[in-house]
Amino acid sequence: MAYVDWKIRTKQIGTCSCDYGCPCEFNARPTRLPCEGVMAMEITEGYFDKIRLDGLRIAGVYRWPGPVHEGKGIWWSIIDKVATDEQAEALFTIFGGKEQEPTTGFSIYASTIETEPEPLRATIGFEWDLQGRRGRFVVEDVLAAEIEPILNPVTGKPHLSAIRLHEGFEFREAEMASATFWSKGALEQNHAKRYAAISYVTYGPFGIVPEESHPRRSA
Repeated sequence: MAYVDWKIRTKQIGTCSCDYGCPCEFNARPTRLPCEGVMAMEITEGYFDKIRLDGLRIAGVYRWPGPVHEGKGIWWSIIDKVATDEQAEALFTIFGGKEQEPTTGFSIYASTIETEPEPLRATIGFEWDLQGRRGRFVVEDVLAAEIEPILNPVTGKPHLSAIRLHEGFEFREAEMASATFWSKGALEQNHAKRYAAISYVTYGPFGIVPEESHPRRSA
């Protein structure tokens, strides 16, 4: 199938209500139900056909009653307020998996979603420090997440770790961190010291672009 030519290079932070490591990454069941969380990403460079997407941000709030692959999920999209209508439509097309192979990331997630509240256009604050295993993102009165290193329970020092997936569709490698986050409204949630993944990933119509998707990190 022929797809629209597009590519986005992203800095991203994903969180969920699971313990550190997230069983989904190992084809195991969630550590608690429902499975829920918040995420945000910044497109450092990107395009959809002739539409430039550089610098735009998106965020999401989500919940699945069971493991993600069992479906019946809810996904609430938040699009950068500064995006034009044309840019916003391009983002909805990309993240809705409409111009991507069915067996790749955005298409896979889209297939698990049953309910989508009306998208929100808002200012998305976003900070990302891959080497420091830190970050934060916020949409005023809607959601917020604070990311910090996982701490060794004995020494109190940062416990540095990463997940590397040979065939991951969300990321191929991500730094693990600790997330404290909340959201309001229909998907209200509040979690402390849960799973967080910080990653640098490039996507296109056929999924992850591997050579451009390795975290820039140091020990």
